Amino acid sequence: MDLVRKKWAGHAAVFALCFSLLAPAGESRAASAGVRVTLPEFKVSLNGHTVDNQHREHPLLVYKDITYFPMTWYDSRLLGLEAKWAPENGLVIAQGQVSSSYVSYKTDHQNAASYSAEVPASAISINGKPIDNSKEPYPLLSFRDVTYFPLTWRFAHDEFGWDYRWDDAEGLDIRSHNPQILNPDLPASAGGNDVALYKGYYYFAETTGNTNQVYRAPVQKPSEKEPVYSYDFLGVEPPRRMVHFRILDNELWFSYFVGSNLMGTNIYVKVNDDGKGEMKLQKGGYTDFKKTPYGTLIIALGPNDWEGNLYLESPGQRDQRGKAVGNPNLLYGRHVNLGNSSFIVDGIGTGDSAEVIGDDVYIRASTSNHSDGYDLNKIYKINLKTNETKKIVNTEISRFRILGEKLYYVKDADNGLYSSALDGTGERKLSENAVSWFDGINGNVYYTTAVGEDKYRLYQANPDGEDPPVLQERLDGVQLLNGKLICRLDEKEDYGAMVLDGSGRLVLAVADPISHLLTSDDAILFTTSGDSTIKVIR
Repeated sequence: MDLVRKKWAGHAAVFALCFSLLAPAGESRAASAGVRVTLPEFKVSLNGHTVDNQHREHPLLVYKDITYFPMTWYDSRLLGLEAKWAPENGLVIAQGQVSSSYVSYKTDHQNAASYSAEVPASAISINGKPIDNSKEPYPLLSFRDVTYFPLTWRFAHDEFGWDYRWDDAEGLDIRSHNPQILNPDLPASAGGNDVALYKGYYYFAETTGNTNQVYRAPVQKPSEKEPVYSYDFLGVEPPRRMVHFRILDNELWFSYFVGSNLMGTNIYVKVNDDGKGEMKLQKGGYTDFKKTPYGTLIIALGPNDWEGNLYLESPGQRDQRGKAVGNPNLLYGRHVNLGNSSFIVDGIGTGDSAEVIGDDVYIRASTSNHSDGYDLNKIYKINLKTNETKKIVNTEISRFRILGEKLYYVKDADNGLYSSALDGTGERKLSENAVSWFDGINGNVYYTTAVGEDKYRLYQANPDGEDPPVLQERLDGVQLLNGKLICRLDEKEDYGAMVLDGSGRLVLAVADPISHLLTSDDAILFTTSGDSTIKVIR
């Protein structure tokens, strides 16, 4: 018996190769008996999904008046089960912290009314309990090289804790209690733009001609959409229809671009409590901003803002440049390096360009007007009340964060992760590997290190010893979202993503391949690889 690992097929719809009951090459196969099985003549629902057994490659079956469930990769994980095969243990079925979207396994042919299945004599255990399949009144079966187990009260209810209901009109309804991956009933075009989930509403955009209309729709009734904001993108070359959502200080914002590439403008819109969008910022070029007690801190990152690109705007101020902040000879926010004795901007650093703590702004900055040469990528502290500007980390850094009462930053020299007090004193190296990304949660600091082109491994920083790997799998990336680490796995790994808590423990393994995480305040909202289908885990 061999566990065939699931594979992905390019840009086609996902599919699974399932748990085979054939012995590995060179090994003898346990004896099997043949039995007659039929297809259900009643409706079957799995977590609310009606199963089309007539056109399914792996239909549910009936044997001795008991319905049998196929242990395919996706079906098992849909109901929170994992199955593993090992020569020494045989087939092991157990509840796990797993989930999957519903996959129909639909074919273009219709199944017959009855088939022959086999009763395997191989070793089997369920939730750690051995099963003597030869003595079971309702044994596990094998059909089309997939293991089937009986949906008896003993297994479905006692072992797996499922809600198990029969109704003469509605048929058999099985519901598990693992987190469910759902497809919100949003317009098909929504996946081609950005989407957000905020305070019980989905936010998305629809394009008609040269107009984008931003809508919101309640999670419980996604079809009942209501307008939030609209704008024209006529004259944008090339057309930029994308709306970008983000949650800033527990408020939902979105931005969009209008005008030409050289003379265009970014518009920033806040969604008010009544669900209507209100334009708050209108800035040429790329702009990052932070809320402060003295107004909005603007970090102008357009091509013409090489120095003096930091200023404060009072509420309602849009058209004229605000009050200058900090040293006007410094270039703020960007990460730069040298090329032929000139600045080369190699990253914008959204999200870690600045931190605001009370009256103080911590920000990365560079200058080129020193008599002794360039001074690049240092961390400065600017007091917004006095405008005192002080360099506090005198080493080149690529990114930084304030976590708790400390600064954390990655040095350009060795790509190592370091920490210090907020005044830059007491520096300490935290990582033993080069760092590509880092963040902190519940007092723990995690980082990724590159292990190939655009592939990473996740570690926990341990300044007192060896950094333990958190996952053995290769990752496409990690994000911190709502107190959880969302790890997108390489397509060659079994799962699409793993969700970890603040201690690095597995919360959920997600079978679906995730291409992008979307903005959300209390759930995991994402698009799947290949087809940009929007899905949510609540």
